[in-house]
Amino acid sequence: MNSSTMYVCICRGITAKQIKQEALNGCTSVRSLCKQLGVAQQCGKCATLAKEIIISTTNELNSTSTTQI
Repeated sequence: MNSSTMYVCICRGITAKQIKQEALNGCTSVRSLCKQLGVAQQCGKCATLAKEIIISTTNELNSTSTTQI
């Protein structure tokens, strides 16, 4: 299974791909992700994985932009 089609938030039906896209658009915290997509508003079990996706996407962006300089 492709990890970007993996459901992260079952309560809201939010995928890793959606979270990654928000991170690419500048989202840097679960709090802002919650405002944008509704992640972690119900049971909250997705918050840890959502944060990991934000961090890894941000790290990818930083390493790409550093390489291009």
